[in-house]
Amino acid sequence: MTHSLKKLAALLALICILTASLGALAEQIPWNLTLVNSTHAVPEDWVVPEFTELRNGQRVDSRIYPELQAMFDAARAAGRTPLVISSYRTYDDQKNMLVKKYRKFKEQGYSHEDAQVEALKWAAYPGYSEHQLGLAIDVGTSNSEKCSKDRVWSWLKEHCAEYGFIWRYSEEKSAITGIANEPWHFRYVGVEAATYIMENNLCLEEYMLQFYGLR
Repeated sequence: MTHSLKKLAALLALICILTASLGALAEQIPWNLTLVNSTHAVPEDWVVPEFTELRNGQRVDSRIYPELQAMFDAARAAGRTPLVISSYRTYDDQKNMLVKKYRKFKEQGYSHEDAQVEALKWAAYPGYSEHQLGLAIDVGTSNSEKCSKDRVWSWLKEHCAEYGFIWRYSEEKSAITGIANEPWHFRYVGVEAATYIMENNLCLEEYMLQFYGLR
């Protein structure tokens, strides 16, 4: 075997080792860190073990409910009035939302192609939305006269990590996440990951790349 062929063989062997290592690492990703975005679909075998239904009919994965309730109780004690306005969505729910966004931009005079592009900035393609995991929530206010949405969001951004949640989509990270600024969207990842993400000003994609090599 020539020197160049030996080097090529060694390189291929290294690639195989790295690929296997990353694959094994990916298999270790816990449920709460499941990454869903425009390039990572909801896993085909994803099933929410159990739902907890909120008072207004919204549903979340029961595994995150205690922390969600504790976070909202603390927010209310601080004079905020948080309300989950969107949570778990089925494939069809997500499809209908995307179609609604598309029609909105079409009515504003956008071309078919441009309306599609703009719609996808605000609503993920069905099968590629965090909401289908049951781990994401959109938050509003239950009493706008007592507390504005902005005050609710500001409090949550400051304290969400204490309860295992992150502010998922900021304008600063939109080039990475592919989603426009959404001050209302929070995602459960667990206290350890949430604390690291929020303290280091990361998005979930950056965290998963750093700790799991997931691109």
